[in-house]
Parts: sequence; structure tokens; C-alpha cells
Amino acid sequence: MAPKVLISDKLSPAAVQIFKDRGCDVDFLPDVGKDKEKLAEIIGNYDGLAIRSATKVTEKIIAAATNLKVVGRAGIGVDNVDIPTATARGIIVMNTPFGNAITTAEHAIAMMFAVARQIPAADTSTQAGKWEKSRFMGKEITSKTLGLIGCGNIGSIVAERALGLKMKVVAFDPFLSEERAQDLGVEKVELDELFRRADFITLHTPLTDKTRNIIDADAIASMKDGVYIVNCARGGLVNEAALAEALKSGKVAGAAVDVYEVEPAKENALFGIPNLVCTPHLGASTTEAQENVALQVAEQMADYLINGAVSNALNMPSITAEEAPKLTPFVKLAELLGSFAGQATETGLKEIRLEYEGEVAEMNVKALTASAVTGVLRPQLQTVNMVSAPSVAKERGIVIEDVRREQQGVYENYIRLTVKTERQERSVAGTVFADGKPRLIQIKGINMEAELGENMLYVTNEDKPGFIGQLGSILGDAGVNIATFNLGRKVAGHEAICLAEIDGELPEETLNRIEAIDQVKQVKQLRF
Repeated sequence: MAPKVLISDKLSPAAVQIFKDRGCDVDFLPDVGKDKEKLAEIIGNYDGLAIRSATKVTEKIIAAATNLKVVGRAGIGVDNVDIPTATARGIIVMNTPFGNAITTAEHAIAMMFAVARQIPAADTSTQAGKWEKSRFMGKEITSKTLGLIGCGNIGSIVAERALGLKMKVVAFDPFLSEERAQDLGVEKVELDELFRRADFITLHTPLTDKTRNIIDADAIASMKDGVYIVNCARGGLVNEAALAEALKSGKVAGAAVDVYEVEPAKENALFGIPNLVCTPHLGASTTEAQENVALQVAEQMADYLINGAVSNALNMPSITAEEAPKLTPFVKLAELLGSFAGQATETGLKEIRLEYEGEVAEMNVKALTASAVTGVLRPQLQTVNMVSAPSVAKERGIVIEDVRREQQGVYENYIRLTVKTERQERSVAGTVFADGKPRLIQIKGINMEAELGENMLYVTNEDKPGFIGQLGSILGDAGVNIATFNLGRKVAGHEAICLAEIDGELPEETLNRIEAIDQVKQVKQLRF
């Protein structure tokens, strides 16, 4: 029986035809995505669901989707899909991460021109029969400094366009290497320097815990007087209340906003301020982009439903059915190693190196390497997956290397991941024992054996008496229970490592108290 696909949002007729040509039965119901009750009623009949942003794939919808195998999002953002619930139900979630990059970059450039020359307000005034030339004094962009927050796929296209407009471009991106920056013709800088130097600032980064409110009142205060801010990336990157106050005071000369903390944005603190240009999340809204992502999602979903091939999956590794039983635990290990390194790394990445030893070196390590790179990048770039992570790393000039060799040590299977940053190298190694569970066996050259739980506390410290007692007292005061506790050191009295699984997350105050212990060099709360 042919797999059945429901298209619940508006999608190109060419995408519908792709499904049919590949052997799928398709129901094209572009308005059903807005009707939650109707969607829940019929979703159990389908193997695949193709959506844009209007359809909300909630826990309730997933519970009713008794036959659903794949959700395909025509676009990048998957905020409208409950990915953890889909994963728990074995439903693959795909997106199309690169289909609308040019369109979004062009919109950012257009918004920059619009706010610099006050084009929307001038248009409204002129069409109202006024002739207010002196009111709409604009700002040239030639020779001005553009600050990019995020220089990945979209940001690099904006940089290219801006350089063509004779702007100087500086960029902040923890994953941008100096070599890649030179290739693009941009100057890599730290965020505080970007704020000090930029005449225009445009954002091209995902919304994560680290990037939320990356532009707030303090950031704005450190910027040039008369700066212009453009956000066509994600609502929540810019604190809207702080931006509103800065626009009113004149600290920010103008802002162009395409995305909002709450969408649809019917009311907003920014609305009504004269030196503001707003659009309703139009970054990807061109005929070409909508066609591209529609065709891509149809091809990906059909390939999976007919052939079992997985592309751009956010919650499933690219592993064939034959490889899965043996490879899956090592994919998990590789991602855990990458996640550990990614969460512990604070400076720009230059290289990621994987070493495979023993039986694992004879496997298809491409999936393992992709999984490890995903783990490294995901703390900063949450939408990366095993397919997109290597491309994202390449865009940022991060060198990826893998080495295979025969068994040399005591472990039948051994994976070591090393990340090289602008300041240091950091390595972490692991293995999979007979029980099929991944374990860490070495951190920064220090041997220890540890399983990784959901919440881990990682501390590097000087190996001196008193540390363990102080740490236990602080955790006890905070009411935090220790599930497992692992220690390691190379030489007595020198650097040591503590890795503890804890029940729940630590408050910031508790982390600060741990960091204040004399012997502590670094403390991180890690989540897996």
C-alpha cells in the first residue's frame, strides 16, 4: 500500500506532484492546519505530514497520529512542532535549513535601506499629498560599518551583499574561524567590540538560552549613538522594551524588525515609534524561496517513505536499517562526547578531530562524526542535525578530521573527540561496554569512568584537600542530591576533575558559590 501524505498548509503544486511521482498518495488540504480539531480527527490516517508554520504539531496532534512516521517542515524553524514528543513516538521531524537563505538575507539588506532612508514613512507622507523633503533626512550606508551577529549561511550572504555596497563588515560568531572570516572579507570581533564599532547591526543567529536578549539595555548603552538595528532572524534576540526606549531617546537612530517575541504581533511595545520599520515575518516570503523549500521537503519526505533514506532530520541519525543495531550506541556516544565538549567550550572553534580505535574504526564512521559535530554545535545552534552540522561547520571554517586505527589500548572500542579553539585544545573520550551504554573514560587526558545523566556538574580544580567537603556542603545547602560522583587526576596536587550527576538543575547562586571555592578553576552545569 502506498504511503499517505497530508499537506496541511499551502504548498506548491509542484511539491504535490513530487509526492505523486514518487509513489505517495497525497491529500492537499491547505486550510486544515488551522483547524486543530479537524487535524486531530484525520491525522491518524496518514504516514507523513507536510507543513509550513500555520500547522501546530502539538502533543495532542501527535497522540492522534497513530500511523505518522514523518513530519516535514518547509522552512527552517520548527517551533510549531513538539519535537521531544514526536521523538518519543518515533516520528522523524525534518526541515529544509538552506532553502530560504538568500531570500532572508535580501530582506535584511532591504530593511537596512528602508530604515536608513526612512522609505516607508516617506512613502506614506508623499501619498498623503505632503511634500516633506526636509523631514526625511536619511543616512548613507556606503563606508559605514555593519556588525553581523551570526555569520553562518544567511549572515555570510548578508556580508557578501554589504561588501558589494562598499560597507565595512565586522562579525561576531563563536563558530567563525579566522580563515573563514578572511575568505568572506569580514573582520572577526568579540561582541563588545562589535557593539562599540558598528553603525548598523543585523542579527542572523538562532534563538537559544545564550542568544536570548543578546541585545538588551546594557548592550544598547555600549553602542554608538545613532546606531541602526535590524532583526530578521528570531524574536527574542532583541529586548523589545529596551529597544523601544532607545528609539524614543534617540540612542538608536532607527530599527527594522521582521520578527517578534510574540507572533502574530497584534500589539507590541515597538509599534507606533516613528523611527521604526516593521514587517510581518517576511524574511522567507518570496516566490522563489517558498518554491525551493516546498520542493525540498517533498523530496525528503518521499525518499524516506518510499526508500527509507533520511535527510535533514532533526531527531534521527542518518543510519541505514542494516547498520542501525550495531552503530546506534556509538552514534549516541559520539553525540554525548560532542555535547560535552560543546557545552564546556567558550571560545571560537577551529577544529574538531575524531579518533576511532578498535572495532568501531571498521564501521561507517561518517554518521558517528556527523553525530559528534552535531553535539558540539547544538548548544549554540539548536537546529543543527546530523545532515546539516558538517555543512554548518564548513561554512564557519571549522576543520573536521577523523582518524581510524587498530586497537591499541585496553578498550575494544574507543572514540576520542578533540576540539581545538583559538585558546586551547580539549579532549574527551568514551566507549560502549557490553551493556550497550555509552561511558566517558577520559577528560582532558585524565582517566575516569562515568555515565552521563540528564544533569551533570563538571568542575576542574586543583587537587588539594577540602574541595570535596566544600562542594558537598554547597550542594547540600541548595538541597541538591548527588546521584553519582566521579573524580580523576593525573598527578597528586595538580589539576583534577570532578563529574557528578545531580538531581535537577542548579540555581545560578549555587554555581557562583562553587566557582568561588579557592581550588576551583572552572565549573559548568551540563545537560544531556
